[in-house]
Amino acid sequence: MPERVLRAMHKQVIDHRGPEFQRLSQDVLEGCKTVFKTSGPVIVYPSSGTGAWEAAIVNTLSPGDKVLMAETGHFATLWRQMAARWGLEADFIPGDWRRGADPAAIEAKLAEDRSHAIKAVMVVHNETSTGVTSRISEIRKAIDKAGHPALFLVDTISSLGSVDYRHEEWGVDVTVSCSQKGLMLPPGLGFTAISEKALAASKVNRFPRSYWDWEEMLKPNAVGFFPYTPATTLFYGLHEAIAILLEEGLDPVD
Repeated sequence: MPERVLRAMHKQVIDHRGPEFQRLSQDVLEGCKTVFKTSGPVIVYPSSGTGAWEAAIVNTLSPGDKVLMAETGHFATLWRQMAARWGLEADFIPGDWRRGADPAAIEAKLAEDRSHAIKAVMVVHNETSTGVTSRISEIRKAIDKAGHPALFLVDTISSLGSVDYRHEEWGVDVTVSCSQKGLMLPPGLGFTAISEKALAASKVNRFPRSYWDWEEMLKPNAVGFFPYTPATTLFYGLHEAIAILLEEGLDPVD
């Protein structure tokens, strides 16, 4: 963690219902959009990246849904295990942990799915365990070429702020990330950047949720607040980390 980030967090905890936090929160939420390269909302949870994984699942999918995932390493395997615990049927394209997800294999699976039983394609952008990186823009093209309506969910936990990533340009529906890698913070913040298509799915899907509910977060977020206690000290650090990234420039950083 840069010294600037550490110093930024060395402050008294403030009232998370007061105007000082409101200004901080509004700046941070706008800054997150720039880092994710999206004009849509970015939701910030007091959680680990695993929490953001779960938020992506419970806000967009329903019990028994089929999803397409790719074996690219340890964390792709863990995300698959979480999907199974939520009652999803995961078609897991096997891999050797030395290569990213294969766009051609994903296209072939989707082309075979004429009934559109597959509701989401879920891919890890960069595997923390191996450093293997998947070609997200090419996977988006593969989904489009297959003419498939599946949602596109991407894990950027170890890539955001470190590897080129473009949520909106690459047509990703949910981007999952966290604080302790490229954002240069301690663990404790989970993120989901969401598209209009993902938000629409969240209004009709059937998984229960409370803590992870996007709708409950977005309402107070619109005016700089949260439905429950946010990680106020980490927000000071996130504000400074975003400033560092933007001063250097996202392209040089990537």
